[in-house]
Amino acid sequence: MKKPIFQGSGVAIVTPFCEGGVDSAKLRRLVDFHLSNETDAIIVCGTTGEASTMPDAEHLETIRIVVEQVNGKIPVIAGTGSNDTAHGAVLSKEATARGADALLIVTPYYNKASQEGLFRHFEVMSKASDLPIVLYNVPSRTNINIDPKTICRLVDFSNIVAIKECNLMQVPEVRNLCGDRIDLYSGEDGVVVPMLSLGAKGVISVAANILPAQMSRMVHSYLNGDVNTSRDIQISLTPLIKALFSDVNPIPVKEALNILGWDIGNCRLPLCDMSVEKQRHLASIMAEYDFGAHASALSGVTQ
Repeated sequence: MKKPIFQGSGVAIVTPFCEGGVDSAKLRRLVDFHLSNETDAIIVCGTTGEASTMPDAEHLETIRIVVEQVNGKIPVIAGTGSNDTAHGAVLSKEATARGADALLIVTPYYNKASQEGLFRHFEVMSKASDLPIVLYNVPSRTNINIDPKTICRLVDFSNIVAIKECNLMQVPEVRNLCGDRIDLYSGEDGVVVPMLSLGAKGVISVAANILPAQMSRMVHSYLNGDVNTSRDIQISLTPLIKALFSDVNPIPVKEALNILGWDIGNCRLPLCDMSVEKQRHLASIMAEYDFGAHASALSGVTQ
């Protein structure tokens, strides 16, 4: 049986920005925080990392920095998706050269490709790199869904091994058609336990940016047979998860990190700040949780 890329909680890490671009020192500090707080994998330059606003050179340098800082301790999965197939292939080759352990490739957005078009797109991606590929199906953002039958065609390519699935309703059909030929990761923090009950190996998480240990424990408790603890963590985190999606991701999670003292900057346009009302709501929800790990990570850091 093939080994999953990871089991547990992979953080869809934010990208800290400063006036000159990516704040590399702060990015390294964030990576160290996750290495010390039970995160099982780091996903860099995904949706939460604002890859769509990053020029290629900056995108690839961000991947390189994370790979270097992780230094082989946990897998680094690099986002290399594009709605331009040729461009995505170039990004995949370059991310491979910079030491990524796997690739996260989103469905082409805006183009509204047919299922055959999606198949051919991912066929090219699979040939651009020998690294394991995680398909990323997020219809709410791309306006396109990978049909379960298309997914099962794609797993014939040996390096297409997993899917980050945000469409919970089609997971049973994927599991029925594909069996264990493809690993599942939840792409929604609010339904991790339901996804685990359908055979998922873990979650690629936004909430893990601020509560990494709790997200990891939720998954590992379930995988180790302690379903009650996993369920209780899911329930306890639900108000926070809802608050983290009270505006377009990653606006709230970057606001949350700034509230905690990370000073990682704002999102790039066209994303803009939360309203004052939403900021206050987020802060009030956060006040109900223990973020002590952040204070330890930030001690002695000049903001």
